Amino acid sequence: MSENRVVEGRMVTPQKLAELIEDDSVMDTEGIEDADRQCPECGGDVLSVGYMPGITEFVTGYKCQDCGWSETDR
Repeated sequence: MSENRVVEGRMVTPQKLAELIEDDSVMDTEGIEDADRQCPECGGDVLSVGYMPGITEFVTGYKCQDCGWSETDR
């Protein structure tokens, strides 16, 4: 696992990556991992991060390193 990664040309922490996916602040995050899949929009590499958007929910979010595409496992 890596702490910080480059996403859309800027270095992000796991917290910032989760906030980009959620489009809101999050409570807690795990480390950033390679999702081992390609972006359906641009074919770029996809990262994953586990996070808690609230006290009762745990979500895995996916974000392309090269474009604005993201999704969650909700």
